[in-house]
Amino acid sequence: MKKVFAILAVFALVCAGCSKDKNENAITVGATPEPHAEMLTLIVPELAKEGYTLKVTEFTDYTTPNEALESGQLDANFFQHLPYLESFNKEKGFHLVSAGGIHIEPIALYSRKYSSLEAVSDGATIAIPNDPTNEGRALLLLQSAGLITLNSAAGITATPLDITENGKKLKFREIEAASLPRVLDDVDAAVINGNYAIPAGLNAKRDGLYVEGADSPYVNVVAVKAGSENKPAIVALVKALQSGKIRDYINARYPDGEVVPVFESGE
Repeated sequence: MKKVFAILAVFALVCAGCSKDKNENAITVGATPEPHAEMLTLIVPELAKEGYTLKVTEFTDYTTPNEALESGQLDANFFQHLPYLESFNKEKGFHLVSAGGIHIEPIALYSRKYSSLEAVSDGATIAIPNDPTNEGRALLLLQSAGLITLNSAAGITATPLDITENGKKLKFREIEAASLPRVLDDVDAAVINGNYAIPAGLNAKRDGLYVEGADSPYVNVVAVKAGSENKPAIVALVKALQSGKIRDYINARYPDGEVVPVFESGE
């Protein structure tokens, strides 16, 4: 009987070792559907060649994927720009860092009511994201468009309280970023992030009244827990996303600049 137990114990240790090895070769990445999850799906074969199994978990909000990454449920996430990541860390006390920048999704002002920026009327209601970083980004866009002026000290965390000039007496509705495409018919205009505008069929170049410039500092990054950025699996993940294959995909899929790669492509 002791021999049987000994054999079972050895078998259990061997199985545990197999499970550990298998887990070490798996990469679980959280992402919003488009374009992030689509890009990740494209690099599954490349990572498989490197010995890694990529699992993509889709999210439709900006909070849950960071919470899952901080708690260790994810190895990485790919949905957010760097200013949002830094703001989230500060607000929540998290320890997330960028492992590499991939692309920019220019934010834009959209409207079902107006066909041009000049047509925006006095007293118009404009919907903007309600999270601190994207709200500031939206207001900076409206300032660049000449619709408002912000306190120069406000920076990327500006809120409507930082507006110093509002000649058209615009009104603002602060709404969760994911819901902005759905409320576009209920407001006069809305500033919508690219990863929510694209699935809603909105094209920044075609439909935007005003579009953020390509020199935007809001680069979408692969985020990981601090200390994980140099792990071989994460390095392989970033390398695959910063590849010629992904650059070609972006340029072909988004010829009007809805998504702009920021890396020097590899092979």
